[in-house]
Amino acid sequence: MASVKGIGGRLYSGETSFNIVGNAKRWYIISLIFTAISIGTLAISGLHLGIEFKGGSAYTFTSTTATVEQARSAVAGSGISGEVIVQKVGNDKIRVQTGSLAPAQSDAVEAALTSTFGVQVSDIDTQIIGPSWGKEITKKALYGLSAFLIVILIFLAMTFEPKMAVAAIVAVVHDVLITVGIYALVGFDVTPATVIGFLTILGYSLYDTVVVFDKVRENTRSITSSSKQTFTQATNLAVNQTLVRSINTTVIALLPVAAILFIGGALLGAGTLKDIALALFIGMFVGAYSSIFIAPPVLAYLREREPAMIALAKRVNGRGAPAVISTPAPVDLAQRRGPRNQPKRKGRK
Repeated sequence: MASVKGIGGRLYSGETSFNIVGNAKRWYIISLIFTAISIGTLAISGLHLGIEFKGGSAYTFTSTTATVEQARSAVAGSGISGEVIVQKVGNDKIRVQTGSLAPAQSDAVEAALTSTFGVQVSDIDTQIIGPSWGKEITKKALYGLSAFLIVILIFLAMTFEPKMAVAAIVAVVHDVLITVGIYALVGFDVTPATVIGFLTILGYSLYDTVVVFDKVRENTRSITSSSKQTFTQATNLAVNQTLVRSINTTVIALLPVAAILFIGGALLGAGTLKDIALALFIGMFVGAYSSIFIAPPVLAYLREREPAMIALAKRVNGRGAPAVISTPAPVDLAQRRGPRNQPKRKGRK
């Protein structure tokens, strides 16, 4: 613990520094790789939307002996065609999800489940959502996400500056693309709980980015009046000063989310917890990465193109002023030796 505090103090004072902003191309390449994988996954397999978004029917019942294969065979025997998703929830529950069904088709599915597993119709939890309702939920989710981004953009532009707002939005879009791509790769259903998780991680990512940007603003408040640091160097110092805090905050936030994901979702079989916990776990990790390695370099890139910052960089690098060559004056070795080094004269006795 002492070593962590020690390195935190050295990073804050500038005694130890990681060149994070200076190595921006490296972080961009890493992000581009994951973004390309996410976009490719979305293009090939797409998101597995829950019935809340695309409409459909879900049948959940309790049986200690039922298996996924038996449930899939029972639904196929009822004459239902199309996509059928069968999942085991916990240790004793089976959930069957189908597309939109007519009332007669829904009754046929329930009859097949009751006859195959010996359960009563009243014991089957049936959930039916029409396609129009699903489209409305999808539209509202997109509206909510768009409104969130617009409000955040305006807030950051008014609180900090427009270029900080642009850098923060770039980081947020980066987080959304990677998180959604990994979600599609894993194959979890996208439910309203997932959307809540996405909005939560966007807020968390922006919170971490705002903390870094606040330190950047403090370090660059009067940067053009001096020639000690360029904007990139001052930004890199701000990132180093908040690095330990960002890592500690992320680790502490991930611990309870990991408990929800691996204990609540995997061991206890809580499907809703699993959906939201996966989005939170991925998003918090990616959000911490973007607040350190994406948003500050993007901000530095935008600000270094300003004429004032170009002139500052020239002054700091010594290119703005003519070189002054000074010739040292000759030094008399005897004078340099001084009276102490003079040979002693022997006196007469």
